[in-house]
Amino acid sequence: MGGGEIVLIIFVALLFFGSKAIPDIAKTLGKAMREFQKATNEIKREINESGGGIGDDIRDFKSTIQNARADIQDGITKHTGDIKTDLQEIKDDVKSSTDTFMKDVKTGTDNITSTVTDEVKPESETITKDIKKENDFSI
Repeated sequence: MGGGEIVLIIFVALLFFGSKAIPDIAKTLGKAMREFQKATNEIKREINESGGGIGDDIRDFKSTIQNARADIQDGITKHTGDIKTDLQEIKDDVKSSTDTFMKDVKTGTDNITSTVTDEVKPESETITKDIKKENDFSI
């Protein structure tokens, strides 16, 4: 409310009640405001004394939510760790299998190379001898 509105209210009050009744009315309004304030404070005090009422319920609810959140985070962390461990085991198994396979392939390739070399070598020597003979005759 602005200053003009307050002046208007005071003016109307003076017209209705007169200048002698205004102090009594103000005194009565003051007492009523004090009683209302006392009642409000008493209600607040009773609520606080009766266990906090809604405030405690809200704190309990927040605590429950925080505990649930912590449990969920712990579960996620545990399962993530389990998954990482399982993936590492799979990776190690695949690497071991791949290494064994590559070793077997190399051994097989070396054996084939050795066998082919052993089989081709006598033929190669024979061909080389034949070529030398032909070269000896052509001179």
